[in-house]
Amino acid sequence: MSNNSEQRSAMPQLRSGPLITGAALFGAGTLLALAGLAVGGSHLLSATRRWIREMEVAPSELAKLKWAQAKAAAAAGSAAWQNGPSAHQASDS
Repeated sequence: MSNNSEQRSAMPQLRSGPLITGAALFGAGTLLALAGLAVGGSHLLSATRRWIREMEVAPSELAKLKWAQAKAAAAAGSAAWQNGPSAHQASDS
């Protein structure tokens, strides 16, 4: 009897059937998840394109407009800071 217990390895005994089944299910689940991602992503992309086509002003033009507004506001703020209070405001005091 002691001879039999000495021959057992320290590693667990694994059956290949459940491992193969688990790997197959994992692979099938991965494929289903990728298919869902592709369907959802394509729908989101087409809806975004349709939304952009329906806009009155293209996003690139809107970005250019906002950038010009920001530059003008920064220049006006800088000029006001460098020149101090205007003469009209000083006479009101």
